[in-house]
Amino acid sequence: MTPPDHALISLEERFAEGILSGRKLVELRRRPMRLSVGTTVWMYVKVPVGEVIGSARVRALHTLAPQTLWRRYGDVSGLSRTEFFDYFSGVARGFALLLDDPVRLTSPISLERLRYLNDSFQPPQFFQHLASDGALVAAFSENATALGARSSHMTPSPHACIAAV
Repeated sequence: MTPPDHALISLEERFAEGILSGRKLVELRRRPMRLSVGTTVWMYVKVPVGEVIGSARVRALHTLAPQTLWRRYGDVSGLSRTEFFDYFSGVARGFALLLDDPVRLTSPISLERLRYLNDSFQPPQFFQHLASDGALVAAFSENATALGARSSHMTPSPHACIAAV
């Protein structure tokens, strides 16, 4: 059995919080992401926050015309109609990453801590795959709290405190 896939994406704080609250169910991008259904997507909130704050599971992936993306996902995109079409201006096809099972970290993991765990760590401009058995995924997984009855794959350890460096 292959280990589950993990990826890290960079988001603005409002979008990450929307996903974790369940209001934003889709992450939109101007180009496709090479991810699979079932991948755990960890959310790095861009500077000035500079922290990984949670994750969600990839439920589906779609590459569609912006008009179709808006019709299907506009109400769960976290964007106004103007923001949406400004973002997709000049793009024939956009990418939708449908997400479910949001999980918030009990304590966000700072950029400083990420660099301690992996000294070559740089926040992704777009996204990056993570090693399932790597230090980053281990730190994220140990520090996760499932929302409601979801995400049994992320049940936190009773000893899951990660000290700040």
